Amino acid sequence: MTQRIALITGGVGGIGTGISKRLAADGIKVIANYIVPGSEVVWHDAMKTAGFNTDQFASIAADVSDFSAASEMVLAVAAKHGPIDILVNCAGITRDASFRKMSLEQWRAVMSTNLDSTFNVTKQVIEGMVAQQWGRIINISSVNGVKGAFGQTNYSAAKAGILGFTKALALEVARKGITVNAVSPGFIDTPMTQAMPEAARNAVAASIPTERMGLPEDIANAVAFLASEQSGYITGTNLSVNGGVHLYQ
Repeated sequence: MTQRIALITGGVGGIGTGISKRLAADGIKVIANYIVPGSEVVWHDAMKTAGFNTDQFASIAADVSDFSAASEMVLAVAAKHGPIDILVNCAGITRDASFRKMSLEQWRAVMSTNLDSTFNVTKQVIEGMVAQQWGRIINISSVNGVKGAFGQTNYSAAKAGILGFTKALALEVARKGITVNAVSPGFIDTPMTQAMPEAARNAVAASIPTERMGLPEDIANAVAFLASEQSGYITGTNLSVNGGVHLYQ
């Protein structure tokens, strides 16, 4: 079988790197998207340190919140590596503030990066997947898109939107050999959460039934399954990976 090609938006971030490693380990050619100059260097080093060959992965810069930039990115990937078989929409940011203090800029930044990017990139790959009658689209949402979170009306709205997008698109392409699913992480041990005060981190861990934060690998394992041949009868679903924290909601 021809090697599958996976594009991961936000692929050089904490969760994105975990997903990149897991898919590469499954023999998939991984292209990680990034926006911050220099972040791809750290990512390439991490992949090499993990023992992967340079021909197993690549990176590409693009602001996926911009429709034209997303189009140019996908065209460049297809020209160099081939059609995209697997898309993981993982790009995301936070701009937290209580709603009464939230600025229009904070709202728009999160909505464009987290939700608009999902449309922008998926729009570029969907016709190719339909043409080949096979595709896997995995959208990274969040537990806060299901239950909400104080100070995150923008983030929670964007992540909830991703869940609606996932279900609707899954209905449209189910007969085309394409599955569309979401993964909703809970608290994951990444540089973002590592920057929290130790007391706050401990309190978060204590609130989780498994009594620990998740690892990027926990999310990556879920994504890898949904990207596999074995998941062909699963579509339109949201897989919660949160250590049971949502059981209390």
